Amino acid sequence: MVSISDPYVIRYPLIVAVADKSGEKVELVEFFDCVGGAMWTQHHYAQSPLVEQVRCVGATSRYLLRPGTADLALQGSKFPAGISGVSVTENEIAVTYIGMGGGGVGATSCRAAAKGVLREHCDPSGGGKVAGATLWLPRRERLLIGVDDTDTCEAGATWTLVHNIAKALEDEQSVYLSHTIVQLFPVVYRTRNCVGLVAEFATTEPDRLVEKFRGLLEKYTLSDKTGMAVYTGFTPSPALLEYGRRVKRGEVSPDLVRNLSDPALTIVLNGRGITGAVAALPFYTRYEEALELCSGTK
Repeated sequence: MVSISDPYVIRYPLIVAVADKSGEKVELVEFFDCVGGAMWTQHHYAQSPLVEQVRCVGATSRYLLRPGTADLALQGSKFPAGISGVSVTENEIAVTYIGMGGGGVGATSCRAAAKGVLREHCDPSGGGKVAGATLWLPRRERLLIGVDDTDTCEAGATWTLVHNIAKALEDEQSVYLSHTIVQLFPVVYRTRNCVGLVAEFATTEPDRLVEKFRGLLEKYTLSDKTGMAVYTGFTPSPALLEYGRRVKRGEVSPDLVRNLSDPALTIVLNGRGITGAVAALPFYTRYEEALELCSGTK
């Protein structure tokens, strides 16, 4: 007969958090193994006053949080679990969870052993107990890498190369969070589909990650027109989003990207593909808009 070592605990595979420079905004990213548990948690945690937004991206739950503490008026079935504390220091982000019954198990045992947790403090949980836990996570920053034009008419595919490079570089310092294909306006000199790519990371070593990514991109690209751009920041600027939308709507002058004055934006490889590489950045995880094929008039 099959045995289960811990039948009442489902461990989260990985939990990471990113903060903006001021420490006033935090995105908590929980990789989940049990879809039902993740959906239940998203539904109830959204009621916490420290939670400003909840969304599901692939196999992750993403919580946009504001630092502070809150006394949660937990109530069985209606509001059985939530996030009651968020704090940010120079190097760490602490998140406090609380829940009753099964929600308390999820708040404590299920998260405490997740990869990415530096240390934890948990109450005993299970049965009808109300239990809480505080997890301390490394303070990471969001880093977006945009790439375009790595293939030729004979071979290659930019979307696969970007994903494989991102997977190869993932380690404890840099977590690969998402991959977004961005449909651009189909200019005449495209290979075929005319898309740019953006890979999203949560990292504590942005400079090291960028250099390693660049090295692998230069090694494996098949094109001499490859573009690579990096955005380091919590949320891409409105100006960058407007630029991306213009590139989706029609062909733009190469001078347009050079006129972007955003200190968080860095041009790494300045081939012809830089237009699409920069344009892809603001569409990370915005899948519906990213994939939209524009007619040139909207």
